[in-house]
Amino acid sequence: MQLNTKHFGLIEYQEDEIITFPEGIPGLGEDKHFLLLSDAPGDLFCWLQSVDDGDLALVLVDVLQIKPDYDPQIDKETLKEMGEPLVSYNVAVVPEDIQLMRVNLKAPILINNILRTGRQVVSGNEEYSVRHYIFEEIGG
Repeated sequence: MQLNTKHFGLIEYQEDEIITFPEGIPGLGEDKHFLLLSDAPGDLFCWLQSVDDGDLALVLVDVLQIKPDYDPQIDKETLKEMGEPLVSYNVAVVPEDIQLMRVNLKAPILINNILRTGRQVVSGNEEYSVRHYIFEEIGG
């Protein structure tokens, strides 16, 4: 299959690579089908590219690489519904002034790579914000 994207041009993918977000992602309208794109496994940054809208892609960060103590408290029922194993990413905003780069620690994106499903959830941690600045933490 092929998808024409704003950020990556024409990309090829297989149907079994699609990650379905049954509830969508808050703020992204009706988009429910995404691809996880990265240069190599274990990259700090990757992209969550919408299959429903080639213009829509989110920058994701593997926060545990820069904040190893990150431990979002997620409702046990949600975790049970999603199954295991789960991988956690956080949405990043990368503005023109790179020093203002930030991630949303409050609402991680959880992905079950076996079931190919995902969900953005809200953690119960009061100390996590939706705007955590990370430039210095990544060695900027």
